[in-house]
Amino acid sequence: METKRRNDLDWIRILVFGLLIFYHIGMFFVSWGWHIKNNQTFNSFEIPMMFVNQWRLPLLFVISGMGTYFALSNKTFLSFFIERHNRLLIPLIFGMICIVAPQVYVERLVSGATHDSFLGFYPHYFEGAYPNGNFSWHHLWFLPYLFVYSLILSPVFIYIRNNPECLFMRLTKSLFKKPLRLFFLLIPLLIPELILKPYFPVTHSLVKDWYTFTLYFILFFYGFIFISIGDLFGQAIQKLRKKSILIGLITFSAFIILIYYGNNTLFVKTLYPFIIVLNMGVWIITVLGFGSKYLNTRRNGALKYLNQAVYPLYILHQTIIVIVAYFIYNKDLNVGIKFAILVIATLGISFLIFEIVKRFWLTRILFGIKKIK
Repeated sequence: METKRRNDLDWIRILVFGLLIFYHIGMFFVSWGWHIKNNQTFNSFEIPMMFVNQWRLPLLFVISGMGTYFALSNKTFLSFFIERHNRLLIPLIFGMICIVAPQVYVERLVSGATHDSFLGFYPHYFEGAYPNGNFSWHHLWFLPYLFVYSLILSPVFIYIRNNPECLFMRLTKSLFKKPLRLFFLLIPLLIPELILKPYFPVTHSLVKDWYTFTLYFILFFYGFIFISIGDLFGQAIQKLRKKSILIGLITFSAFIILIYYGNNTLFVKTLYPFIIVLNMGVWIITVLGFGSKYLNTRRNGALKYLNQAVYPLYILHQTIIVIVAYFIYNKDLNVGIKFAILVIATLGISFLIFEIVKRFWLTRILFGIKKIK
């Protein structure tokens, strides 16, 4: 099994996680529900955030499926399980105990549910599951989903790794020989959108979160398969990347029209899932296609550094945003100043903590930091 890293995928992973930081800062300023809100919201933030929200997480699960291909390498099921446990579960448990608690504390302070100090609140953090209780994984919900997906699919992945010319892979390769056939892969994504979404709202709780679980499960599986077929995937998405931009602009425009101007008619309800899935798919193709074309350059020091830093920054960033936001959410400051404060503080503190924790073996384990290769 080929295990050479794809630099374009590492760059895209870094950029998508970087986008996540800005997205979560944006959540402070819009009317949508979040852990802490600014004293004034701004509708102008919403359309750009809706744009990235259509494909940001789906792309991240595709990238994670691709990364699983490299993580699996020539491992047995047991060694792969240990690797996934160390890489996903240890940072999750540490994060829930140490990183997420301040977020919940700030939420309770703002809502008036507690007036204790953080140390006084902390024993109560373990009382019940969020939102009725306090104990939560908040933004770290991504990790248990990845862990469960890896366990469920690892026998399939190992079989495909050991049998690259099996019937399924031959059929998949034949599909990619005609790039436009990639759009057939959107059909399975319509199943959760049409059947599950109306009955299972997004909770990120893993249990009974069937719409979210199924959608990202499919995308995670796709990511592994895309890398498994080799150069055919890169060639196909590079050929489609310009067409997909055009389709994406049309579908996102249609999405905005339906959101703001569409009446709640049967026609709109029927059309909406198809627009959502097509829009999501073409932007994933666009990002991966341009990344494959322009980001698969020689590995350099910046890529090595950021590839090591991105996971700890993901674990840390939202807690830093929420804490800093607490000190400015009721201040009469210009939105640009507040946004700049949050960006500078989040990135600065995150990188400072990363520089500290990467130097000790225990903190490297807790934050899932890999050695530079």
